[in-house]
Amino acid sequence: MVKWSDFERSTIQDIFAKIDKNVVGPAALTRCLTVYPWTQRYFGGFGNLYNADAIAANPKVAAHGKVVLNSLENGVKNLDDLKNFYKDLSVLHSEKLQVDPDNFKLLTDCITVVVAGQLGKAFTPEVHAAFSKFLAVVVASLRKFFNSTNWLNCC
Repeated sequence: MVKWSDFERSTIQDIFAKIDKNVVGPAALTRCLTVYPWTQRYFGGFGNLYNADAIAANPKVAAHGKVVLNSLENGVKNLDDLKNFYKDLSVLHSEKLQVDPDNFKLLTDCITVVVAGQLGKAFTPEVHAAFSKFLAVVVASLRKFFNSTNWLNCC
């Protein structure tokens, strides 16, 4: 079980209260699909992802980015049980979608960059550390139920 300090809890909650999730989610997913183009293979049903402009203008990318941020915000409400909170999502991404679990870390790195841009000077090293811890625990929770060979069998 992860131990959260009062500072970490309040900081993580404060971040989600301050950011515009309708901007951060789409921007982070757009960044991920652009900077790490191999991640596009999991979004074949999203239509045109041929270049950065097409990805940024894609309504399905924007919608899924919002879903990701909403899931993270709900995770904030479940800090003491993130592993179980993300169990079904982990199984979905492993068993059905066969997503390489390393991609979760890539996406959270992109989320961090976009959040830092929104918060500006308020994104201090201490705030960054608390947010990074939260995202690392989410990624570990999403990886928890992956059968390590399932996603390899897709290729």
